[in-house]
Amino acid sequence: MILNVRDIRIGYNGRLVLQGLDFAVDRGQVLAILGPNGVGKTTLLRCINAMLKPRTGAVLVEYADVFRMHAGEIAKRLGYVAQRNEAGRMTAFDAVLLGRKPHMRWKISEADLRKVDAALKQLGLDHLALRHIDAMSGGELQKVCIARALVQEPSVLLLDEPTSSLDLKNQLEILRTIRHVVHEHKLAAVMTMHDLNMAFRFSDAFVFIKDGRIFCCGQNTELTPDMVQEVYGVPVDILRHQGQAVVVPQMAGC
Repeated sequence: MILNVRDIRIGYNGRLVLQGLDFAVDRGQVLAILGPNGVGKTTLLRCINAMLKPRTGAVLVEYADVFRMHAGEIAKRLGYVAQRNEAGRMTAFDAVLLGRKPHMRWKISEADLRKVDAALKQLGLDHLALRHIDAMSGGELQKVCIARALVQEPSVLLLDEPTSSLDLKNQLEILRTIRHVVHEHKLAAVMTMHDLNMAFRFSDAFVFIKDGRIFCCGQNTELTPDMVQEVYGVPVDILRHQGQAVVVPQMAGC
């Protein structure tokens, strides 16, 4: 497995927020981290990216402990796309170029420029390269952020609510893009999601977090109605459409 999270425990002000978290993700796999609001999904991603140190446990990328790495080495192994991305006054090209910083020496190289061009083209942004990102739509800006993470040449992508505030068309486009780049570049990806049906459509496996612990995890084919009801307190049915799980809330009395 390319990413191993081992017995992570995270606390604030004397209170444990997450504890006993263990899971692994392999190349070419997308893992969805699911659970109610405030359960600690973003906190977990920040910990994996070494932005937050746990009380105990380890995060291993290609068997190297991220908490023993310097910032530049972490950025070469982990590409992090935050839930909220500030749109500053710079072009899409320059924003993506920032992702090359861990690889740069004294100056920007021709190789750096080629990688930025390639990432913009792969995400369908090459015609917007010189547009300022503060003039872009939410979907376009999210693609810029994914492109910036890709040019870091990481082994693992971490995506915090990558479709937050996007309309249906842009949600589908962003999630298809994530699936494509994970498979093409043989990456592992971990993404937090609220929309269960989008999560199960575009991921391979899931982890449900409840009360700071992993309640259950598995391949998407293993999902059951009881799992969803226990985590969210909502009775549901699980339908199968073209081999994919579809979560349908029960509407008793309606």
